[in-house]
Amino acid sequence: MDGTFLIPIPDIFQRVKLTYKEDNPQFWEDIYLEEDVGWDLDGPTPVFDKIADDLTPGKLCIIGCGRGYDAIMFAQKGFDVTAIDFAPSAINAVKRLALESKVSVNTFECDFFELSKEWENTFDYVIEQTCFCAINPSRRMDYEAVVKRMLIAGGKLIGLWFPLDKSLKEEGPPWGTTIDEVKSIFNHDWKIEKEEFSELSIEPRKGREKLIIFKKN
Repeated sequence: MDGTFLIPIPDIFQRVKLTYKEDNPQFWEDIYLEEDVGWDLDGPTPVFDKIADDLTPGKLCIIGCGRGYDAIMFAQKGFDVTAIDFAPSAINAVKRLALESKVSVNTFECDFFELSKEWENTFDYVIEQTCFCAINPSRRMDYEAVVKRMLIAGGKLIGLWFPLDKSLKEEGPPWGTTIDEVKSIFNHDWKIEKEEFSELSIEPRKGREKLIIFKKN
């Protein structure tokens, strides 16, 4: 399937008042409309492009997929790709790019934190890039829990953890992090399969992001 799916939000979520600006889809939609998308590389992430060649194709989900360059790249390499974002402009861009590239990508316009149980134990891989830093730090344990539910046993969270040079006290997004914080969050029922500062990181992010692949036990 290659259509866009709007995920129904349970009434309980509709009654909850948004706490953080980055919880509001309009916050991100306005950034797209203003063309102020600082995380947009205008092409696939070189680190992920290389990693894709070393992985066995399977079911893969990109959370906070943006305009979908990585989604298209993984689809072209034989992965069954699901792309999630809750900014309409991002999802529309993924759909256009998939059509132009003649590949199939499952697109979902929804809040990552409100995925239903149907998503449990579904994916072999989850890709993280600039989603973790986009959510309020108070929700990072929730992030870990959702990703863990999405992955099958032995599934992998492949992340470029960023920005490592920004204080945790500074306002975001992007919100800063540290390697110690990331490891402390993914320390139960996970093991580190790979960790490195990749030489393929784009120049503005060299030394500011680190590749860590976590494998779910």
